Amino acid sequence: MDSFLQHFFEEFQLPLTNPVLVFSLILFIILLAPIVLRKLRVPGIIGLIISGIIIGPKGIGMVGENSIAAEGWIKLFSTIGLLYIMFMAGLDLDLNQFKRYYKKSLVFGAMTFFIPLTLGFPICYYGLNLSPLASLLTASMFSTHTLVAYPIIAKFGLTKHHSVAISVGGTILTDTAVLIILAIISSASNGNLDFSFWLRLVTSLFFFSIIMFFLLPRITRWFLKKLDSEKTSQYILILSVVFFSAFLAEVAGVEHIIGAFVAGLVLNRLIPHNSVLMNRIDFIGNALFIPVFLIYVGMVVDYRALFQGTWPLIIAGVLTAFAIFSKWLAAYATQLVFHMPDLERKMIFGLSTSHAAATLAIIMVGYQDKILDINVVNGTILLILVTCMVASFVTENAGKELLLHLAEKGEDDALESKLRNKHLVVAMNKLEGNEKLLEFALQVSDPKVINPISVVSVLPNSRQAQNIIHKSRKNLEEIVKHFSGYESKLNTIATIDLNVSSGISRVAVELVADAVVVNDSNRTNLLKLIVGDDRAHLLESCDKTIFFCQIEKPAVDYRRIVVVAPEYAELEPYFISWVERILRYSNELKVEIEAFMTENCFERFLKVGQVNKINTAARLNVIESADDFFHLSKVNAEDLLVMISSRMGSISYRSDLDSFSSKALKVHERNDWVLVYPGQDIENSYKNYEDVSGKPIGVGVDTLSKIGKEVGSIFKKED
Repeated sequence: MDSFLQHFFEEFQLPLTNPVLVFSLILFIILLAPIVLRKLRVPGIIGLIISGIIIGPKGIGMVGENSIAAEGWIKLFSTIGLLYIMFMAGLDLDLNQFKRYYKKSLVFGAMTFFIPLTLGFPICYYGLNLSPLASLLTASMFSTHTLVAYPIIAKFGLTKHHSVAISVGGTILTDTAVLIILAIISSASNGNLDFSFWLRLVTSLFFFSIIMFFLLPRITRWFLKKLDSEKTSQYILILSVVFFSAFLAEVAGVEHIIGAFVAGLVLNRLIPHNSVLMNRIDFIGNALFIPVFLIYVGMVVDYRALFQGTWPLIIAGVLTAFAIFSKWLAAYATQLVFHMPDLERKMIFGLSTSHAAATLAIIMVGYQDKILDINVVNGTILLILVTCMVASFVTENAGKELLLHLAEKGEDDALESKLRNKHLVVAMNKLEGNEKLLEFALQVSDPKVINPISVVSVLPNSRQAQNIIHKSRKNLEEIVKHFSGYESKLNTIATIDLNVSSGISRVAVELVADAVVVNDSNRTNLLKLIVGDDRAHLLESCDKTIFFCQIEKPAVDYRRIVVVAPEYAELEPYFISWVERILRYSNELKVEIEAFMTENCFERFLKVGQVNKINTAARLNVIESADDFFHLSKVNAEDLLVMISSRMGSISYRSDLDSFSSKALKVHERNDWVLVYPGQDIENSYKNYEDVSGKPIGVGVDTLSKIGKEVGSIFKKED
């Protein structure tokens, strides 16, 4: 017993040497630090850095120098975390939003890069007596910024506001430029800055760019298609790409963080934001690798140096004050150029004033290359703490003011989809063969909706109904398990009805759903397999917007979404319902929309995206009738074909729409497709007259119309 206690207490002698115990300590810090400091409204990133300062060798010494040495496991984890930060920075950028505001983003990126750099260099060189290389590196650090306050804007629902888009676009430009400067400074510190260096750098970057932007996307896309059903293997593939890209960057003569950042940009279009893969990337990075890196940064800090005379405090004060002032000056200059209101300048300043990820990367590389001393590192940590808090407070106040301003202006529109009206019913009895349908349903759903999807399993009424329900619930459990990777709520309902169509319709009404998604592929068509129902039965019984889908390819396989809409489709009462979901799907997959419709329809189509703050690229091909699509289009095998039809009696209904969709599916049989029937408003006062129907008259009119066309074509041929 005594030997056990002696061994137990020896393990807790400082500094801790048992790697399992140290790892447990770090995990407890990752768990508790953000929770404790959240009540003080301190960002979690700051809490982790402070925790690292406390337990590090310069703090109470719970972790010794050996654990954070170059060969230590904490150093390895921190390197992975650093690469992970830069990778996710590239992965999270909204490239469509950047394209939309690229001119203003270019101006702001130039302002926020050159103003801090040009003013910061003389301050560091003459004021702080740093060497030329150290002054240039520190000044470039002023130019960077990290969107620490972005979650605050997301909470307010302002992520698509143009002032936010300008800030995000500026982040791409300034951080990329600073990372290239870092590569040049690192080489200069080793005395290699000669003509051969520039020649080698340009050549290596050329080949690096070819590999990253041309070869890597094609190879990764092929692997993701082959590994579509193996989600764990997909994640391992992404990690391999990130670290191999970092290695290629080092071979090219630049910092590994540039390789990780470029990998994020390259994979940006291949990984839907609302997918299991993206969820795993976010989860593992934010849960482990990135927090360990932040704790490691704190361990390196020697806070005692700040109290050894006034000079370290002067350095920290100058760095912090100028970092905040230079970002305010850049935001002010952008405001003057574009005549923006003060509120938008305040928003840009709040988002761009926080220094974290790229700043940490630059300073740590400079410290490891012995370009910067510990005083600059300590001053930078203080800069990060202060700027992150300032950014959080400024952005939160600006966000509240902007919301009030938009409310006063009445910037709401009838084209905006309300959250309370968004619920999707997915009809399926089992997971097998419907995995892609479930992913499609999730990616067309608004992530802000708390409970976006219900899966309904409709079973025939029979004597064995109870046993069938029990078996169906087991199938639904598999669906829930598959869906759990998305971290989104899913309702499952097993119900009995005379036929599938009436069951789906009844559940859709009970759940106040706005749309229904059905698998309409030849192999797994739920309606035909069970009771022989077809589209007509469901369209007659259900007045919701219905998506008949044949989706068999992985989402990464799609290059475009081809949308064909009939004349007057924009006048349908549920036009917004299907447009908003198709635009959201395009934005998730980061693919362009090729629209075949009238100019009026396309104008309203784009307006729905603007009002609902969905950024996606779309191009118009004007058609007067649906058949024009066959003459104007060039549909590739990688395109998703979305055809908008209509129900008899609706304003956009034409007798040739059904034949058009059948012909299009035969011509483009290799393509995945979605056939959309917009919903209809059926007045309650007419439901008592269900036996009185205008359908026979409609059929007769359609028949006469077809006969007229045939007769007309005969005379044309004779002419």
